[in-house]
Amino acid sequence: MKKTLFVLSVATLAAGTAAAQSSVTLFGIVDTAARYVKNGSAGSQKQLASGALNTSRFGFRGTEDLGSGLRAAFHLEAGISPDTGTTDAKFFGRRATVSLLGNFGEIRLGRDYNPTALNTFNEPFGLVGVGSVGGAFTYGPTSALGSGATTTLRNDNSIGYFLPGNLGGLYGSVMVAAGEGTPGNKYVGGRAGFAAGPIDVAVGYGKTETATSTDYDQYNAKAIYNFGPAKLNGLYDVKKFGSLSQKLALVGVTVPLGSGELRAAYAINNRSGGVAGSGFSNADDSKLMAIGYYYNLSKRTALYSTLARITNEGAARGSVSGAPPAGMLGGQTSSGVEAGISHKF
Repeated sequence: MKKTLFVLSVATLAAGTAAAQSSVTLFGIVDTAARYVKNGSAGSQKQLASGALNTSRFGFRGTEDLGSGLRAAFHLEAGISPDTGTTDAKFFGRRATVSLLGNFGEIRLGRDYNPTALNTFNEPFGLVGVGSVGGAFTYGPTSALGSGATTTLRNDNSIGYFLPGNLGGLYGSVMVAAGEGTPGNKYVGGRAGFAAGPIDVAVGYGKTETATSTDYDQYNAKAIYNFGPAKLNGLYDVKKFGSLSQKLALVGVTVPLGSGELRAAYAINNRSGGVAGSGFSNADDSKLMAIGYYYNLSKRTALYSTLARITNEGAARGSVSGAPPAGMLGGQTSSGVEAGISHKF
């Protein structure tokens, strides 16, 4: 009897140890907002929009302890639209990676954000919602400059390396992505930064081969200074393809207020190098102003509201909701307001 109990105890302990060495987590965000947008002569539209504070998503991630300081990990993440109950066309299009981690850092393979994109997350409203600079400009409909590059945000078929997190505030990554016969998919880039105390700064550069002899280039720099009562964000992002360029300058601020935050942003999107009336000429610029507030009901649930306006010049047609509607003319103003709820699980 004692021997049986001993064997059962050892088996239970072994099972518990094995379970502690690996884990799988289901995670996600469900975010929906009521939105009103007016785009010049195209008129106005009332919407129930998905992901206005955070992109709605769900996914699985896990790790396994391999011993000797090594770990294996995976991350699968899909975008969803709770307003319609649908998923993105590329199911795990947000991220699909497998990694090996250790004291050397991390080697990551699969579909992932590229190094130049990581700097652009430095804005108060992220990449979604009417206040998003990323949704309107950085990753808007003209962001690839007609190059055919598919690598403005994420890369397929990529191999990435990330520095370990014990380098006294230094961080960075490099990535290469195979084109696999598809023009606009082949990418190489890197990022280096330093974060300590209230300061976080980083620079990045990436190059994508296109179907032509001209590469699509992107380089940027971000800066954060958190002085307690408020956090200041700065971003300068440049994209080039031949004679065409898009230069974005952003300044943002986040101010903690009670259980929530007040957020504001101002950005200038300067286009140049194209012919008059093309949307890429020197006269085709846009400016965005946004202000918003979110209130934490709990650690997982928040209410929010955002108001934003884009003023366009020349043939520019920037829209607060992303791609401009067909009826919107160049030089017209776009504005929007939204209020919603975001829940994390």
